Amino acid sequence: MRLITAHRILIATGIAFFLFYAVFQGRRYLALGEGLALTQAIVSVAVAVLLTLYYRGLAKRWNGPS
Repeated sequence: MRLITAHRILIATGIAFFLFYAVFQGRRYLALGEGLALTQAIVSVAVAVLLTLYYRGLAKRWNGPS
């Protein structure tokens, strides 16, 4: 396995984790009304978006212009 493949797998796993965590915290906020849970859900979505942008940029840099 090449290093870039392992890196892509780890990034994709991180994206999936942060989306799962955002859903988990969002449901917790809806059930209990905890403000901290809402904050963590929002931050988790933001991190997932940033990781997605990084992943796309990584693919463009590695594969060259399409």
